[in-house]
Amino acid sequence: MNSPHDLLNPPSLTKPVGFSHAVTAAPGRTVYLGGQAGHDSGGRIVGPGMVEQLDQAASNVVEALAAAGGRPEDIVSVQIFVTDVAAYRAAVRELGEIWRAHFGRHYPALALFEVTALFDPEAKVELVAVAVVPERR
Repeated sequence: MNSPHDLLNPPSLTKPVGFSHAVTAAPGRTVYLGGQAGHDSGGRIVGPGMVEQLDQAASNVVEALAAAGGRPEDIVSVQIFVTDVAAYRAAVRELGEIWRAHFGRHYPALALFEVTALFDPEAKVELVAVAVVPERR
């Protein structure tokens, strides 16, 4: 995936896997995406597991970004909130496949946080993203 942004990974830092250490955004319009959990269009959580919930949450991020005229490669930062980091680590291969299905091999600045709960008690994962939609494509 060709990003309009500069994804920066200095060789003096640990080699990143699935994220970038820093992103310099291209000129454009900043889009702040509200937290997206694994809710379907009816407001129901799609399944009990982190894998299916991340799949839906990622789809929701892409959909919300498209409404602002953006594409997945326009994302410059993602915060992933989970209720169980151990479960996230255990499913990391499947979660990586889901990430690539929605965002390709675009890895923005990323952070993972374990929280005690999310707003919806059934939610196990929530994504918060920032994108910069370039002035010109």
